Amino acid sequence: MRDLMVRKNSGKLEAFDREKLRRSIKLACRNRDVGDEQIEKLVTSIHRRLETETADDTVSSAMVGQMVSDSLLNLDPIAFVRFVSVYRKFSRISDFKKILDQIPEAEEGAAVCKLPKTSLF
Repeated sequence: MRDLMVRKNSGKLEAFDREKLRRSIKLACRNRDVGDEQIEKLVTSIHRRLETETADDTVSSAMVGQMVSDSLLNLDPIAFVRFVSVYRKFSRISDFKKILDQIPEAEEGAAVCKLPKTSLF
């Protein structure tokens, strides 16, 4: 695997940290029916996508956040809302309402369909 760098919104560069990604996802999935194996598969999938979808060794934090958001939406909508509320720094109830109104209800046991990136933010 390549050594990736993440460009933060401030412009600062940091080494990509799989453990930091794992902790963020695990925190969003806390007390949900998502196992450690699913989280590890998600981390590996995101890491591989970052490596294959970028021409150079630098990715934006926004790209990482979007990949995590998309993946969590399909895995567990509650974990998705938790992650997005921290990642996007929600400060008002209306921020939650806007996101919740856009998440389609899934039938019991069915995966939630993926929303277009532009509709969430």
